[in-house]
Amino acid sequence: MSSLFQLGGQWEQWFEDRFKIREITLTTSNNAQNAAASSAPSFLALTPLFLFLALFIGAGVYFQSQGVDFAFYQLPSVVAILPAIIFAILISKQKLNQSIETFLGGIGHSNIIAMCMIYLLAGAFAAVAKATGGVDATVALGLSLVPSNLLLPGFFVIAAFIATAMGTSMGTIAAVAPIALGVANEAQIDLAIMAGAVISGALFGDNLSIISDTTIAATRTQGCHMKDKFKENLIFAIPASIITLVLFTLAGQGQADVAPQDVDFIKVIPYLTILFLAVAGLNVFIVLTIGILLAGITGIATMDYGVIQFGQDIYAGFGSMQEIFILSMLVGGLAALMQQQGGLAFVNQQIEKLIARFSKAKGEASCRASELGMAAIVAATNTCVANNTVSIVVTGDIAKELAQKHGVTPKRAASVLDIFSCIVQGLIPYGAQALLVASTFSLSPLDVVTHAWYCMILAVVAVAIVSLRKRK
Repeated sequence: MSSLFQLGGQWEQWFEDRFKIREITLTTSNNAQNAAASSAPSFLALTPLFLFLALFIGAGVYFQSQGVDFAFYQLPSVVAILPAIIFAILISKQKLNQSIETFLGGIGHSNIIAMCMIYLLAGAFAAVAKATGGVDATVALGLSLVPSNLLLPGFFVIAAFIATAMGTSMGTIAAVAPIALGVANEAQIDLAIMAGAVISGALFGDNLSIISDTTIAATRTQGCHMKDKFKENLIFAIPASIITLVLFTLAGQGQADVAPQDVDFIKVIPYLTILFLAVAGLNVFIVLTIGILLAGITGIATMDYGVIQFGQDIYAGFGSMQEIFILSMLVGGLAALMQQQGGLAFVNQQIEKLIARFSKAKGEASCRASELGMAAIVAATNTCVANNTVSIVVTGDIAKELAQKHGVTPKRAASVLDIFSCIVQGLIPYGAQALLVASTFSLSPLDVVTHAWYCMILAVVAVAIVSLRKRK
């Protein structure tokens, strides 16, 4: 494994020497720093965020009461946040032009711009790979390897691999759930348990994937490399996944002979390539660009797929990221306004009081308490907004300040944010993942989340590791 990372470093250096590619820095210009300088701690500065949450949650509760499907997604988050931004500008102590400059400085922060660019590339890769048959080929490969008496753990593994390769739990569920439903009916497996296996695998991959939007948000806000966060996540994910596999194996009910699958290995190559290059440590922009080109070339070489269609699919992939792209920019601007007005300083102050109350000691105890504080705040935020990426973007600055003050490494802070946001995302019945699985299996979302065993096990494992792990 060490040689793999060394090889990745050599490749990245080769690209940098010839094309002058450098990792985007995580520092803003002096003007942007001055514009976002924090005022004294102020609870009032947080009220725009509360307004955003009230509008978003209020609309979700209302539509839920009306029996509308995907109730918490009826009011687009990018619309719900607009009144909050206007309110933040109105209550600002700066002059109007200065407040707008602060807002624009937050939008233009290098973290936000980097996230948005990676979102676009990740969306393009997912769209092209799906259009060229990569998803179907990967599912077929997984089914060809699943023994008939290990269908539950088999579908957990299939969903986990596809989500890790695609970087999206929703795309994975959309691809795997209908097949899992058919197999479960044939094998007379409890549908709720099979649904739990699919959503568990999807959240495993979403949390671990290097090109997942949650990974992008966590690494950019905390200032660490994706490969470092990936290795940190493995410490939590491996034991949790092993326990989950054992439970799904023990829960196995019946078996079904899955029809032989025609596996087109060539169409799986783009997924395997980006996994290899990303784990090797190559710059994520290069990794995704290579993945897009490989997926397109594969389609052109193996099917009726032309250059024009390739370009259209890339653009469609860009469009699929529109909401999270715009929302990340708006959240960045709102965060800058709240920081300038002392809102983030107020949150930090309150968390510091809690850390001091529960941890009088310094060093490891202080570090441990701050990690649990990060976990709590991102989990609470995700419970409210039902979007793990948004929750990471909203709490990223607070977590970074806590990490810097208490000696938590950036990779560990990024890992904690990603893990606990994904845990909550898999356990809330009004989350998009649970709603999609429930609609496919014709189940209640509550039935689905009560069988999302990986998320529950990961929560226990993560808290145990954070609480007991030795710090260097």
